[in-house]
Amino acid sequence: MIPIQNVYYMLTYAFKVLNEDGYKNVSTEQFHNVADLCSSILCRGVQLQIKKGLGQDYVEETETLSGIRGKINLAESIKTQSMQRKQLVCTYDEYSVNTYKNRIIKTTMIKLLHVDIDKKRKKEIKKLLVFFDGVDEIDVFSINWKQQYSKNDMTYRMLISICNLIIKGLLQTTSNGSVRMMDFIDEQRMCRLYEKFILEYYRKEHPDIKANASQIPWQLDDDFSNMLPVMQTDIMLTKDEKVLIIDAKYYKHMTQVQFDRNTIHSNNLYQIFTYVKNKEAELKETEHTVSGMLLYAKTDEGVVPHQKYKMSGNIIDIRTLDLNQNFEKIRMQLDGIVEEFFYC
Repeated sequence: MIPIQNVYYMLTYAFKVLNEDGYKNVSTEQFHNVADLCSSILCRGVQLQIKKGLGQDYVEETETLSGIRGKINLAESIKTQSMQRKQLVCTYDEYSVNTYKNRIIKTTMIKLLHVDIDKKRKKEIKKLLVFFDGVDEIDVFSINWKQQYSKNDMTYRMLISICNLIIKGLLQTTSNGSVRMMDFIDEQRMCRLYEKFILEYYRKEHPDIKANASQIPWQLDDDFSNMLPVMQTDIMLTKDEKVLIIDAKYYKHMTQVQFDRNTIHSNNLYQIFTYVKNKEAELKETEHTVSGMLLYAKTDEGVVPHQKYKMSGNIIDIRTLDLNQNFEKIRMQLDGIVEEFFYC
């Protein structure tokens, strides 16, 4: 079980805006679950956005009118027989707060009113919803999370990301099609946060090392690459001639059991080995050292992987990161990886 405070620290690295003054008070609060933490972050973010002004844009509206506005929807006018009442169905653009991003935020806040969060937080949400009076709700299962952001609404990026975390973490469909609340946050969402946290930690705390989530090109004997999957790394750390490729894994079970024997997940090992060998081949014309690491989030399992293998000239390291401890110790573990691979 990850302490709520550590989840907050992970979020502050994943979303840099949480380090700004407007969010400082969140770090001093006490939360009894992750949903409560995320709702607090969302409330604070929405409060700040309201002070700046809710984003507005031209939104297409359709309405039955006595006069003409915008374009006449003739088909709908005939269908509804509005002309018999000396009216027409018109479609026009209205500069409004009823934007898609505001709809996502309102829908998320309404969903939070029905989950296990602090009563004080629910009162905050209800007060904030007053400012969204002219904003529509949308179906949580059909939300388009791939939003575009301009310079004028970059503050929405973190808000929509938190909404995504909340919605995906709170809801799932049961076999009979009904909706129920699920454990917050599910394994898939936590895995993405875990990856993002580690990447952003190294970017912030070790600026002398290049940290990114680079793609690795397949090293082919010819140019034929039809149907080959993209090799997308979670974290690639580079300094001078040294490269460390990290695959961050957040699983309920860190190992697989075969014939009563615990072993590393086969697909994980094959994947990191493939990444390392293709990166090795890519750099063959230069002096270099390429290593790989599977960094598992520690679970309650009795078997804790901690192995280092030499495979075809490369180091493949298997480690665990214990998130259920004081954050300073987590920091020491992450810093220790950098120290070992780049400074020893």
